[in-house]
Amino acid sequence: MPWVIYADGACAPSNPGPAGWGLVLIGPDGRSEVDHFGFIGHGTNQIAELTAAIEGLSRVPKGDAVELVSDSQYVLKGLSEWRAGWERRGFRNSKGEPVANLDLWKRLFAEADARTVKTRWVRGHNGDVYNERADALANKALRLRTNG
Repeated sequence: MPWVIYADGACAPSNPGPAGWGLVLIGPDGRSEVDHFGFIGHGTNQIAELTAAIEGLSRVPKGDAVELVSDSQYVLKGLSEWRAGWERRGFRNSKGEPVANLDLWKRLFAEADARTVKTRWVRGHNGDVYNERADALANKALRLRTNG
């Protein structure tokens, strides 16, 4: 069984504004669960979502299989659909503009490349227990303005 990461980001009370990330890391045994969260500072929802995915993958041993679960199509499509085109175009989007948050994307790609990553989208705020928990952790980081 692979590792499973439920990752989420939050930005409140405005976007851009204070940003945080949260994740639930489930071990390959399917039973061990660890919560992580952190405060980013001023950022955007996209930065928070990318940071959550990076933080999650960085906690999985290199070479291991992992399922990254997120409600962010931005993160999941960037990993699974958009990356090849961005790389072909010198990290420019379809409009020819530089890809936003490129430093974070490159970090995410490096973490993903060091593991076998499968992605799965879940609808946000729709009752998925682990997605709701990751969201609560991201919001906890905003309230506490700390890392835990």
